[in-house]
Amino acid sequence: MLDNTDRRLLRHLQADPTQSVADLARASGVAASKAYKRLERMEELGVLKGQRAVIDWHALGYAVEVSLRVSLDKTEPQAFDRFIAAAREVPEVTEIQTFLGRVDVRLTVLARDMPHYQHLYRSRILTLPHITEIEALMHVATIKDVEALPL
Repeated sequence: MLDNTDRRLLRHLQADPTQSVADLARASGVAASKAYKRLERMEELGVLKGQRAVIDWHALGYAVEVSLRVSLDKTEPQAFDRFIAAAREVPEVTEIQTFLGRVDVRLTVLARDMPHYQHLYRSRILTLPHITEIEALMHVATIKDVEALPL
């Protein structure tokens, strides 16, 4: 699927996603037109999922981050889909992950402070449908946060 040229492009893109296609091509040892076509192809294949700004929410006053482990009612056939649909509507839920096992879903919730979190928890989280169990894990520190892997 990917050859060495694609991997070189991806390595340089991972290292600095802000560089232009011309700079990326130069660093990868290919012509800019070739780099552009390969990046476009990798996007079409779903290898590249786009570019986005990474915002430091703590710098913007969101001091509380909580992971919620949620177990859902497994006797209700539509419980999972209804829960996910409702959770997506809560703006402060910034991440939703699903699991196999006792815990079905993990939500990441951001809040400005503890009173804001308590309000969100009571008014938006506890009202989500089909919850049978919920466990809150208060985020203390991020030790490692990278999406880059060796290519």
